[in-house]
Amino acid sequence: MPRKQTEPSQTAPTDLPASFESAMTELQQLVEQMESGSLALEASVAAYQRGAALIRYCSGQLEQVEQQVRVLENGMLRPLNISPREDLE
Repeated sequence: MPRKQTEPSQTAPTDLPASFESAMTELQQLVEQMESGSLALEASVAAYQRGAALIRYCSGQLEQVEQQVRVLENGMLRPLNISPREDLE
């Protein structure tokens, strides 16, 4: 049975999402479309490229947040080190 010739519902790979959350939502939708097998080859390639761009965007957003998270300790700013709580394991 031939696959449907549907296009991904997303925009071009160079368009940036409005927020981290919208990027993650769009990425999830792309994954679902690709996993469904309903995309034509060209649409699958476009969805893959868009997904790669979204992952780069999200990674950059996380790096910015990590750089901004600081703790004031002994008069010096230093990165916040978060360790898992033992009582949660």
